[in-house]
Amino acid sequence: MDALLSLQNLRKYYATQKAVDDISFTIERGSIFGLLGPNGAGKTTLLRMITGIFYPDGGDIILDGRPFDALNDIQKIGYMPEERGLYKKMKIGEQALYLAQLKGLSKAEATEKIKYWFKKFEMESWWNKKVEDLSKGMSQKLQFVITVLHEPKLIILDEPFSGLDPVNANLIKDEIYALAKKGATIIFSTHRMEQVEEICDHIVLVNLGKKILDGSVAGIKQQYKQNIFSIETEAGVALPTNTAYVIVKTESNKTFVKINEGFNANDLLKQLITQNIQVVGFNEVLPSLNDIFINLVEGTHANARAFQNS
Repeated sequence: MDALLSLQNLRKYYATQKAVDDISFTIERGSIFGLLGPNGAGKTTLLRMITGIFYPDGGDIILDGRPFDALNDIQKIGYMPEERGLYKKMKIGEQALYLAQLKGLSKAEATEKIKYWFKKFEMESWWNKKVEDLSKGMSQKLQFVITVLHEPKLIILDEPFSGLDPVNANLIKDEIYALAKKGATIIFSTHRMEQVEEICDHIVLVNLGKKILDGSVAGIKQQYKQNIFSIETEAGVALPTNTAYVIVKTESNKTFVKINEGFNANDLLKQLITQNIQVVGFNEVLPSLNDIFINLVEGTHANARAFQNS
């Protein structure tokens, strides 16, 4: 595995809480990585340590094969925080130019790249507008451009689709895919689980400062599946009771069943065929990341309360 970023036993403690408590994971070069967790889980603290805003109390950050040096490595990173960091009274073109030069681009390089992105995102007429005159969605597009125009190796996007209409959300999504294809590594942090399922290759879930889940999206869904299948039959045909399964729910011509222990999908199909049931659709139902997220987070909080009361 070619890792661009590796966190090793990272810790950050405050007086009243362990914001990040011995967290380790790696992110492959060119991947789209989901960093998930409820409010207060430790995500923002992790991102601020990765970007050099906070220093860890313990552990190591390895970026591009070397220990992270905030002073010298910050130009390798593009960070789009959830809280927007734009100067409201400044003109948009001037602001993009100023921030690009802070990232090490010459004025000529910055101007060329800004014009490219502004044209691509249909923002050319915005050059002399002020940030305070933009809608939330327009500000979001500007912030994205500022984050990526210096072509960083690591791009961190915290709730990048907030305030965007579906058309512009798809525009940003397509650019995320394109940047990853060109070799950029992307950390994507959001509360929207359906976006994570669609976009991310690998995820880490943190809660109460600890890592509680780490793996590929497909692998995690397989890990937490519950042997539930949907069976679609001809109109008006109901599934009979059967030793191979229990019926969970029925929707129109589709019945959801849970296969009993000791049986598998083939056993189920054989029994249905034996009973002359005409099956027109048969699919395994995998849990959504949202369901997995809720179950794990609620379980973590329950365990924490039990520990505190013991």
